[in-house]
Amino acid sequence: MRSCWVGHAAHPHWETAVDQVLQQWREAMPWPQDTPLGLGLLYVTDYFSAIAPQVLDRLANEWPGVAQWSGTVGVGVLAHGVEHIDTPAIAVMLCDVSTQACQVFGGATSWGQLRQQGFAVATAMLHADPQTPLLDEMVEELADQTQQGAVFGGLSSSRGDHVQLARTAATPKGEGVYQGGVCGVAWSPSVAMQTRITQGCAPIGVVHTITTAKDNLVLTLNDAPALYALMHTLDVPIDNPRSAVDKVRHTLVGLSAPDQPVLRATGALQDQAIVRHIIGLDPVRHGVALAQAIEPGMQLTFCERNAASAKADLLRVVTEIRDSLEPQGDELPVAGQHHAAGVAAPVKRIAGAVYISCTGRGGPFFGFAHAELQIIQRALGDIPLVGFMASGEIAHRQLYGYSGVLTVFFADTNQAA
Repeated sequence: MRSCWVGHAAHPHWETAVDQVLQQWREAMPWPQDTPLGLGLLYVTDYFSAIAPQVLDRLANEWPGVAQWSGTVGVGVLAHGVEHIDTPAIAVMLCDVSTQACQVFGGATSWGQLRQQGFAVATAMLHADPQTPLLDEMVEELADQTQQGAVFGGLSSSRGDHVQLARTAATPKGEGVYQGGVCGVAWSPSVAMQTRITQGCAPIGVVHTITTAKDNLVLTLNDAPALYALMHTLDVPIDNPRSAVDKVRHTLVGLSAPDQPVLRATGALQDQAIVRHIIGLDPVRHGVALAQAIEPGMQLTFCERNAASAKADLLRVVTEIRDSLEPQGDELPVAGQHHAAGVAAPVKRIAGAVYISCTGRGGPFFGFAHAELQIIQRALGDIPLVGFMASGEIAHRQLYGYSGVLTVFFADTNQAA
């Protein structure tokens, strides 16, 4: 990938919003509209979900050089340092990347067809309908079929249609917008990128090991009744669990696989930890029911949503990405060493980024409008960035909640930007 260009607009009339995006591109891009570009990412708020086909058609017709399109719908869309939440808006990013390096799948071109055609999939960005059956298993299966064993993306969020966008050269004219299932972009190993996840919850109490469980019901933690552990953590009477209903509604659990820790050394949740709701209490068996199938050996910690913890974790993520841009080890210049004429010292540059944030995050959670994106912008600069507010986030090989997934694409320094 060489460079990306972002356009975004909020307007009650979709035609006007698209006009504003097109004008932004005309002013920013150095090439005419029919210049070949490998990929366009389009995110629309759910105010425009019903007319997403018209939006996609207009953009594709006005910018015919874009070979492929992918995207979805959210209750909010993101661009640069701006959140468009609960308003009619679109956010689009055009990527100067070879079609040999990325392939859109879904609709006319399935994931299976890509693999049959021999496309080497290093990782994939997924846009999924949250109502898709067995979605957890599907995400894990798709991750298993990539070279990195990992995928990233998010579940659409909408008060209307959960549309997914997937248009390629094989897509029949007038099509490219679908409902249900999973669409996305498969990336080859030639595209350098980095994906990080940031959690939005803080642990409360100690870490427990699940010792007895049945389906999604935790029966014992450290061989003691799970309900008693929850009551102790919330400081409510064990003999009156009903008095804990209000506190339980605001309590979540962080879970890890049996062979993985749930917390970092700093006390924050690990990247691999998943956060799930408590959906019920069983006073007869003294159990706690979770919105997740569980098994003995998993680690569990009760947690709560916490803006300060979420901000600190997001700062950690963007700082790690920023540090990775700096020359390290054998990339560092050596005293007295001179590079050949016209050859610059190797320094990484971000070509573009995609940020997918939970509908429960964003400015309202962090305390002021656009706060989440401004944290990213202050750390990484005014990079081309788009994204959407999701009803669930995808990273590694699983679904997350109350999290943010940031993927940055590094520029190919061997080619002109």
